[in-house]
Amino acid sequence: MKNKVNFTIKVGGEAGQGINTIGSILSRSFADHGLHLFAHQDYYSRVRGGHNFYQVRLASEPVYSYSKKIDLLVALDQASLDIHKHELSNNGVIVYDQNEIEPENSDEQYFALPMAELGEKHGGKKVMGNTVAAGAVWQIMGGAPEILEDTLRKLFKDKGSEMAESNIKAARAGAIYAVENFYGRCGCSLEEPVNKEQMLLTGNEALALGALAGGCRFISSYPMTPVSEAIQYIARQANRLPLAFEQAEDEISAIIMSIGASYAGIRSMVATSGSGFSLMVEGLSLAGMTETPIVILLGQRPGPATGMATRTEQGELLFALHAGNGEFPRAILAPHIVEDAFWTAVHAFNLAEKYQIPVFILSDQHLADSYFTAKPFDLTAVSIERGEILSSDELNKMTEYKRYQVTESGISPRAFPGQSKHCIVSTGNEHTENGYSTEDPAVRMQMAEKRIRKFSSLAKDIIPPVHYGFDSPDTLLLTWGSSYGACHEAVTMANQQGKNMALVCLKQLWPLPKAKLLEYINRANRLVTVEMNTTGQLGRLLRVETGVQPDCAVLKYDGRPMNSNYVLEQLAKGGTFPWE
Repeated sequence: MKNKVNFTIKVGGEAGQGINTIGSILSRSFADHGLHLFAHQDYYSRVRGGHNFYQVRLASEPVYSYSKKIDLLVALDQASLDIHKHELSNNGVIVYDQNEIEPENSDEQYFALPMAELGEKHGGKKVMGNTVAAGAVWQIMGGAPEILEDTLRKLFKDKGSEMAESNIKAARAGAIYAVENFYGRCGCSLEEPVNKEQMLLTGNEALALGALAGGCRFISSYPMTPVSEAIQYIARQANRLPLAFEQAEDEISAIIMSIGASYAGIRSMVATSGSGFSLMVEGLSLAGMTETPIVILLGQRPGPATGMATRTEQGELLFALHAGNGEFPRAILAPHIVEDAFWTAVHAFNLAEKYQIPVFILSDQHLADSYFTAKPFDLTAVSIERGEILSSDELNKMTEYKRYQVTESGISPRAFPGQSKHCIVSTGNEHTENGYSTEDPAVRMQMAEKRIRKFSSLAKDIIPPVHYGFDSPDTLLLTWGSSYGACHEAVTMANQQGKNMALVCLKQLWPLPKAKLLEYINRANRLVTVEMNTTGQLGRLLRVETGVQPDCAVLKYDGRPMNSNYVLEQLAKGGTFPWE
């Protein structure tokens, strides 16, 4: 008989102990088993030391957030046991390395496992104690051995068949030990394996795939968490795709390179985080003045300055909206789940070229580094819209080409250097239709109005928000980005308890989808904004743009992601009022 699964595993230890190895083996095995999965990592900005953990939540139904309670703890050091044993559910169990940890008691909840000893004996190295632990956990959960072994072959294929087989032997040793010592002592058993075609990937990987599918052919960056993995993923494809990657000497160079590539006709992207983007702001204004399309992947983390380099926050919405000197149109998109990350990246490149503007993708560490299961993306649904680009034949028939021709939409037909006999002139100064510098007041007004007219045109391509829950709720949660997962589950839990709640998640933050948003707000009795920052930035933007003042806010800004329990607890306390 099939059992509905909703089970959380946490692997804790110091950096360098192989936490990610255990988490990755289990996550990929669970995904291949056919379960839905959400996994997130908590780690310090250091190579070794510090308490880190990898938490995996697996379920029969899709999940987008982590659970407050854990059902199985794998403790690789004493700190992990001490910190997390209080998070165990009533029937939770602890698997610990008996050579490293001495628990205060050894009751039925504690499973002693000689990880390093079995790793050396059966895999040839003590470090394979991590694979021993994965094998033991997989057996405790009742997983099919062939799925785990197939996962190990895939993970270690680049290191040769001998390494893969050594890890398989270590995993088998862990499984045998679990059968002999822990059989029947865990309160969860997996469903029968389901033949389900699904991927396991992070938000960073989905963004990178979306950028490639959307036609990105040049990316420049100076490495910064949390976007580094997205950059690395794209860079690894440079040998097999028509793609150029440049690790710039600094962030200023990175954005200028991307603007240059776009000026030459190549879809380009720059990736950074908040403190890095601070250095890019002058380049952003250059893109605005020259009407050069560019996509900016902005991975948020706590600031100011370096802040907390490996933690999460949503503190740069208003920064992205107001960055740059002068006035020029832009779009700001914010993916909320992994599937949306892929399609948001595709859409960003289309918007950038169609309207010849900078387009921001606001990600954050929680979305970027977390693993999700997802159906394969339908690449046949990807559409490339390059906007008004003149062909060489059209250009050669023209006696004069005006790069900044004044049009009703504000969008001027583009051409590229070397495409025809015409000279393509661009400058960071105010300019005429031909691109030459000017300080003529009438021309200045004409060009400023032309650029701003794009904003009205851009409003036609607004992505509608996501709605979940009752149509006319007592309480409406309004959120954006990765906070969606916690809010989605909070709404589900509340409604199951007889409450009347709904959720609206904004996928596009600028321009705001005002009409649809107000339609949802006007049907609710109470409006609560939910976001991970100190000042309630979405609530402030909403008040400025629509005149609507949220009743209260649920905010979190400790660098750690929120979950459904946190949302409901803060609602019960009455929320906060950051605008007063």
